[in-house]
Amino acid sequence: MDRKTYTAELAGLRELRSEITAAEKAVAAAQKELDKLSAQRARRVAGLAGYEGAKAETIAKASGLAVGDVVRIAPLLDPTPAAVRAAKADGQAATAAPAPVEAPTGEPVAEPAAAVAPALTRPAPVPEQPAPVAPVAPVTAAASVTAASVEVEVVVEDQAVVEQPASVEAAVSVAPVAPVAPVAAAPRPVAEVGPRELPTLPEGPAGARFEAVTTGLVSRRPNFTQQARSTVFLDVAAGLLAVRDQVVRVDLGARTPGEILDAVLATAPGTERVYITAGAPWHDGAERYSTLKDAVAAWLNTPSERWTTAVGSGRDKLAGHFVHQRQPVGRYAPAAAPDGGSTEIRSMGEWFDPDGADVVTCRQAFTLLWQALRRHWDDAVLMGSPSQTGRDLWSRTIPTTGKWAGGYPVLSEELRGLLHATGGQGRTELILPPRVPEQLPALVEYDRTFAYAKHLWKSPVGTPRRITAAAFAAMTEAEQVKALMSCSHWNVRVTVPAGWTHVGLLPAPVTGDRAWVYPSEPGATFTTWAGGAEVHLALSNHIAPWKVEILGGLLFEDGKPLDEWGKRLKVAWADLTNLSKLHADERQRQAAYLASRAVRSVLLFGLGGFAQRPRLVSGTTPVGEALPDGVEILGQDGEVVTWQRQAGFSRDPYAHPEWAAYVWSGARAALLDMKYRQGKEVIGHAGALHAKPGTVVYFGTDGIALTERQPWPYRGEVGDYLLKGHLTGPVEHPRSQEQYLKLRALGRAELAAKGADQ
Repeated sequence: MDRKTYTAELAGLRELRSEITAAEKAVAAAQKELDKLSAQRARRVAGLAGYEGAKAETIAKASGLAVGDVVRIAPLLDPTPAAVRAAKADGQAATAAPAPVEAPTGEPVAEPAAAVAPALTRPAPVPEQPAPVAPVAPVTAAASVTAASVEVEVVVEDQAVVEQPASVEAAVSVAPVAPVAPVAAAPRPVAEVGPRELPTLPEGPAGARFEAVTTGLVSRRPNFTQQARSTVFLDVAAGLLAVRDQVVRVDLGARTPGEILDAVLATAPGTERVYITAGAPWHDGAERYSTLKDAVAAWLNTPSERWTTAVGSGRDKLAGHFVHQRQPVGRYAPAAAPDGGSTEIRSMGEWFDPDGADVVTCRQAFTLLWQALRRHWDDAVLMGSPSQTGRDLWSRTIPTTGKWAGGYPVLSEELRGLLHATGGQGRTELILPPRVPEQLPALVEYDRTFAYAKHLWKSPVGTPRRITAAAFAAMTEAEQVKALMSCSHWNVRVTVPAGWTHVGLLPAPVTGDRAWVYPSEPGATFTTWAGGAEVHLALSNHIAPWKVEILGGLLFEDGKPLDEWGKRLKVAWADLTNLSKLHADERQRQAAYLASRAVRSVLLFGLGGFAQRPRLVSGTTPVGEALPDGVEILGQDGEVVTWQRQAGFSRDPYAHPEWAAYVWSGARAALLDMKYRQGKEVIGHAGALHAKPGTVVYFGTDGIALTERQPWPYRGEVGDYLLKGHLTGPVEHPRSQEQYLKLRALGRAELAAKGADQ
C-alpha cells in the first residue's frame, strides 16, 4: 500500500466512523423507546394477573411474550404443576453444587488420593515467639457475617487480598514431595455442630464444565454514559429536606412511603431518589412485629391510593422493593401513571454511617464524593448504591488494548456455583476461654485501614486449569510453590500440627449459622477449600508448618483486572482523607470524612457485587391466595404476604466470583500475617500470628482484638493496622458477638477520650 492509498483509506474510515456514531444514536433512541413500551407491557401483564381466571398462555399470546416471560413478571400465573417445579428445583440445586459420588452401602469409603504440599520456610527471620504453653482444647464461637447490598443480592465486609510474594528462589525452600496413602483414621471433630460436606470437582464430562466459561457472556467496557438521577436528602426525624443548596421543612404526616413521596415531590418535582439520613421510618411500629424484617416489609408495602410498586425496565431500573432490616429500598411509581417514571426511597447508611451529621453535611459529602471520583473518571455518576457505582466505575477501566481488550469472560454456571459454595467471606470469630483468660487484662482493637485497596494488584483471569492430586504430585518443587502462590483455589485435607497453641489458620465448613470455623486443636483433621494465600500461609508460617494434602484445585492465570480501578479509588480516598484533616471549616471536614467512607463502600460493595450470589426475587401475594412454590415468607399484614425465593444465577456480564473469593482468602490470610514493605524488602510483620498465643480475642473481617497492645507501626497507608480502641481491664470476657461489640464501643470511646495520636 502506498501513501496515497493509505490517506484515502483513513478518510474513508473517518466517514465510516461518523456513520457508525449516527447509527449508534439511532439504536440508543430506539432502545429507549423499546424500554418504555416494554415497561408498559410489563405493567399490563402484572395487572392482568389480578383477574381470577387469568391464564399465562392467553396473556402470552396477546402480549407477544413467551409463557416463561409472563410467569417471570407475574409468578402467580405459573401453570407448571407444583411437583414438576419442585423436581426441577432439586435438579438445579444438584447441578449448581454437585456432591461427591457416594460409595455403595456396606463398602468402605476410601479417602481421595492426595499429595502433600511442601512445607515452606519464611524468607527472613522473625521475632522469636514466646515459649509455647501447654495445649488446650479450643472452644470457639464464630458467626458468619454477610452484609447485604440493596442492588446486588449479597455483598461482603471489607477484607484484604494476598500480599505480593517475593521471588520463589529467594523466598522459599522446599521439602521433598511424595504422594501419601489415604488417611485411615477418622478425622477428629472440628465443631460441635459437625462438619458440612462441600462440593468437589466431578470426573468425566461433568468435570469439563468446571474448566469452562459461559458462551457469549463477557464483561465489556460500556459504550454509553450513565445518566444522573435527581436526588434529595431527607432527615425524617427533623422533617428537613435538602434540595440543591436549600433546606426546606416538610410535613411527612405518618411517615408512610406514600406521604414521604407526596411531601418530597411537592417540594422538589421530578425527584427520582430520596436518601433518608436520619429517622428510619421503616422501623416505625416495629414492636408490633415478630422480627425487624417483618416490620420493614410491612412499611415498604403500606397501601397507598397514589403510589404503587415500580416495575423496572432499561438500564439501572430495578423493579420491586428490597427488604433489609436497616437499609431497605422502596421503589414506587405513580398509580395514575405507572409508566411516567419511578422514585426510590433509600438509606444513607448504604454509603456511610451519618453518625449524627445533619442533612446538609450528608448532601455535601455526596458532592465531595462525586467531585473526587470525577477527577479519575470523567463520566463518573453516583448510582443508587455503592455496589452499582463500584461496578459501573470498574467497567470503565476494562482495557481497550492487550489480551483482555474484548472483555473478561464469565465462568460457567457450574464453576460459579462451586465458588459460591466453597469461597467463604470474612473471618468473624470470638475465641472463648480457656484459650483466653476469663478476665481480660485489656481489650485492644486494631483495624486494617482501607484494606481492599492495598490488595487488588493481582486477580485470577481466564479459564482455570484443573489440578488433580496426581498432577500436583508430579510437579517439580518449584512448580508446586509457584502454583500455591498464584491465583488458585484448592480442595485440601488439613491436619493441625502437634504442639500448636495459636489460632486456627484455615476455615473448616460446619452446619448451622456459623458456616465456617477455624480449628486449632493439635491433631485436628478436616477437609475444606481455601485460596492459595491461605494454603501458602499454612505451609510457610513462622511457628510451625501445617500438613496440607492437595486433593485437587483450580489454577488461574494471574491478571490485573482490578488494579487500575483500585488505584483510582485509593487516590480518591486519600484526597478526601487529607481534606477531612486539613480543611478549615468543621462541616467540610466532617463531609470529607463521610465522603472518604463512601469511597470505601464503593470499593467494598463493588467488589462484593462480583460474587454474584444466586438471585433473591421478592414479591407480594394477597392474603388467602396460594403462594408460589419455594418461597420464604418475610412478613404479612392484613392484606398481603411478602415473600422471597432464590432464582438461581442470572446471566450477569459482571459476575466474577473468582475475584471476590481470591480477595476474601487473602483477607483472611492478612489478618494472620501482613508484611510491611519498603520497596520490595520486607521490613516487618503484623497480624494475629505475631501476637502471643492466648492474647487474640476476636477476629472481625478486617480487624482483630487482643488483650495487649502490639508494636505494629501505623504509617497512614492502606492496609496498615490502626489502633482503634483500648478498654482498660480487667474486662469480663464477652460471651457473644453482641457483648463484644458493646465492649468495642467502650474501648473506642476510652481511646478517643485519651486523645491517642494514632
